[in-house]
Amino acid sequence: MNIALIGAGGKMGSRITDNFLKSNLKNSVSYVEVGEAGIAKLAAKGIKPMAAEVAVPQAEFVILALPDRAIGKLAPPLLKLMKKNAMVILLDPAAVYLDQVPARPDTSVFVTHPCHPPVFNDEIDPEAKRDFFGGVKAKQSIVCALKSGPESDYTKGEEMAKVMYGPIIRSHRITVDQMAILEPAMAETVGSMLSTVLGEALKQAVKAGVPEAAAKDFMLGHIQVQLGIVFGDAGFPFSDACQVAIEYGRKYMIRDGWQELFDHKSVREQVDVMLNPEKLPLALKAMKH
Repeated sequence: MNIALIGAGGKMGSRITDNFLKSNLKNSVSYVEVGEAGIAKLAAKGIKPMAAEVAVPQAEFVILALPDRAIGKLAPPLLKLMKKNAMVILLDPAAVYLDQVPARPDTSVFVTHPCHPPVFNDEIDPEAKRDFFGGVKAKQSIVCALKSGPESDYTKGEEMAKVMYGPIIRSHRITVDQMAILEPAMAETVGSMLSTVLGEALKQAVKAGVPEAAAKDFMLGHIQVQLGIVFGDAGFPFSDACQVAIEYGRKYMIRDGWQELFDHKSVREQVDVMLNPEKLPLALKAMKH
């Protein structure tokens, strides 16, 4: 088995490189990196990068650990170098969702993404508890999709994803379209946005005179209780008074019809502006009207 990891010294590539080095596949990987900083990171691990023109043609698995905005440009020439029956693995659905990764009839396209360590977990090791991203010490689940290729290739891609992102709790099989609903729509457009609002709310409390340490402890403690209630882990509901406050806040802050963010047209627009941020002002202007 030969594996070509493209972008091995980048943000995601470095994480995957570390996991390969800990696995029984460490001698099967060709690490491809062209950036000076990335090459330096690999050198610190005792790795000398290989040229893509050499690594890709001999690989059964070609992993694109590249920025989403670069995949549309870089993926097509790399796919032309792949040998028959090889698999390209992408770490995010965006480029595939927008048809920027041309599928060859004699190769497979597999997409996988980490769920990241859950808020409610059984981690005891202090390092695992501080592994917010996952793939180092903390266990996490993953989602996987076989975009094209024979059905038997799904298992091959999933097993590779488990090594890349391990340790793993669960692996979920979904479609690329469903993955785009999860990210960006659910996790980033809604989840990350609301997280920034929580941070801004904390700043407003500090601005109003509450000591920052007290405000942060209060906010983070309440977030855990609130998430436990909403996602059914706490075993009790919000208080009657809290439910009134929720309705007050919802009417004040949340726009009617926000659920349209999960419609296919909106999801596609979200992915498009993420890959082409120059389109964001126009999209926001149209949204206001």
